This record gives sequence, C-alpha cells and structure tokens, in this order.
Amino acid sequence: MKRECRIKRKTKETDISLYLCLDGKGSCNVDTGVGFFDHMLETLCLHGGFDMELSCKGDLTVDCHHTVEDVGIVLGTGFAETLGDKKGIRRYGMFSVPMDEALAICNLDICNRPYLVFNVDFNAPKIGDLDTQMVKEFFYAFAMSARVTLHLNLAYGENDHHIAEALFKAFGHTLKQAVAKSESDEVLSTKGSL
Repeated sequence: MKRECRIKRKTKETDISLYLCLDGKGSCNVDTGVGFFDHMLETLCLHGGFDMELSCKGDLTVDCHHTVEDVGIVLGTGFAETLGDKKGIRRYGMFSVPMDEALAICNLDICNRPYLVFNVDFNAPKIGDLDTQMVKEFFYAFAMSARVTLHLNLAYGENDHHIAEALFKAFGHTLKQAVAKSESDEVLSTKGSL
C-alpha cells in the first residue's frame, strides 16, 4: 500500500493543494509563484524520492512570507498524516551534502516532539525571489507541523544559492532515510509509541 495523502488548506493569505506520496520516484510538479522556492521543493522531492504535486496561490503582492511558511505547514502536515502512528519506519535520518564550497548537515528524528535547530547564516537578503530569512521559516513550519526534531547545520559556505540547495538536498536524503520502512512493524521507541 502506498503511503500517500491529499491536503487542501485555504486561508485569507494562501490557497494550497498538496498531493504527497512517500513511495515515489522523485517526480514533482510545484507552483508557488516563488521560483527559487519551487526549485528547492523540486530538489527536495528528487533527493527524497517523493512524488509531489503542490500548488499555492499566495499574497505575493505583500511578500513571500505567507506562501513559504504555509507551504511548510501543509507539507509537514502531509508527512505527519502519511506516517500515521509511525510504526514500521526507521525514524532517524542524517545526511550531509557538499555543494561546491558549501557543506550542509541534516539530522532528523520523527518523534512527535517538534523542534528546530538551525545554525545557518546567509550573506544576502534574497536568492532570486526568495527572502533568505524564509528558509528557516519553512523548516520551522515543517518541523512543527510534522512534529519532528530537525537539526540543520551549515559547516561552511559562501554562495547563498549553494548553501540553500545543499540544505534542501540534505533534508531530502535525511527524510528518505527516516521514513524508510524498517524490518519491524513496531514503533522504534522503548515507550512503545511516539
């Protein structure tokens, strides 16, 4: 059985539709109106091996904040819904990705305890049409909505495009590890539940 979900979320600021399949091939069709953000989501799908269709109509006349944050909320909610009681998954993931001069490291625990550690500094206020401060906001929204503990650290890097792309690639690979099916159908916890 495929692990998949469909979610619709509409507010006064955004109108989002998501289809997510964890057991995909990395195919992605994304349109948020924020080009660089779309590129990062496509990168996430490809490196995570997830299939995703996502459309977001947001109040981009204001800025990209609501669009990026709300996509993080919906995507995190999708992962939480798709994983259900979290039985039979590996739970943990960790991966580091070099991209030219940048090295990003991601660690993840699908534990029902939402937390974000984000040790990343950007050099410029924007990458294309994406405000760099929104990278953290996306990961925060995802971690809180998916109820995961997520650590993202930049070991080093200078080019903001490389830094952001290394982060999303590392995140994709880490998610892929953590949601992978384990040998057991049990929850990986001494408590018996998460």
